[in-house]
Amino acid sequence: MVRFALLLMIMLPVLLQAQQNPAEAVKIKIQSGDYTGARQDLNKIIESNPKNKLALALRGKARIGLEDYYGAIADLTQALEMDSTIAEGYNDRGLAKMNLGDDEGAILDFNKAIKFNPKMADAYTNRGFALYNIEEIADAYFDFSKALEIGPADADKYYNCGVAKAALGEYVSAIDDYNRALELDKKDPSLYNFRAIAYDQLSNFQLAIADYAEAIKLAPQNPDYYENRAISKTSLNDFKGALEDYNKAIELNPNYTLAYMNRGIVYANRQMNDSALADYNKAIETNPEMDIPYYNIAS
Repeated sequence: MVRFALLLMIMLPVLLQAQQNPAEAVKIKIQSGDYTGARQDLNKIIESNPKNKLALALRGKARIGLEDYYGAIADLTQALEMDSTIAEGYNDRGLAKMNLGDDEGAILDFNKAIKFNPKMADAYTNRGFALYNIEEIADAYFDFSKALEIGPADADKYYNCGVAKAALGEYVSAIDDYNRALELDKKDPSLYNFRAIAYDQLSNFQLAIADYAEAIKLAPQNPDYYENRAISKTSLNDFKGALEDYNKAIELNPNYTLAYMNRGIVYANRQMNDSALADYNKAIETNPEMDIPYYNIAS
């Protein structure tokens, strides 16, 4: 009987919490990515209690997962009108705004999220993305660094810092961050790709080619990695190898404007003028707004 009584005492707070707010149970569905199921459950909860701020905030989060950004903003705004101190609500509404291209509005929401929870690493990361989008790169780097400082440290946080540093021209430091990211995640091809781009900027073409090769091993269907490696090979006058990579990039993406244009440049350097002209024309066909192919044809 004593053990049974203790068990009841342990379970009672959980039961009371579930009775107090049935929306708590829906968090598991959101965390597992079942956004449709979560929204359906939350619809019922909100129908029975339209002033359930937690249910509204969670439905906003579920709607973000379903890419219903306007619906998310509506739900989160309602929740925040009931309680203007919900840091996660501001963070989620900022995410929805950012996905709609309203970076300025998103930054205002991320500011409030940070005001009410200065230790919310996600809010710094998200504000960093919004700042990066409006080309406030130094401020974006500060936010990415702050998110890393708060932790926990992971590959994504180092990657974000590296991308910002590279955008600021700090390629050596960016490579350090990509190295840290790769220590934590050796299976992400984009990490090798971005480190390779930094090596390219430092004219370390052999190292860049090695990294592009790793990216290709992990994602052989990504045409960008072949195109990028072709540029490095061209810098080393390996025109044969560059053409092979451009051919593969175009095979994977027959509308790859940049690959046609750059392959045309390689053909022109090898005095294969008919092939160069055909590629420049194909680049124009796939993207008439690009100026360089017209210039190359004229010259």
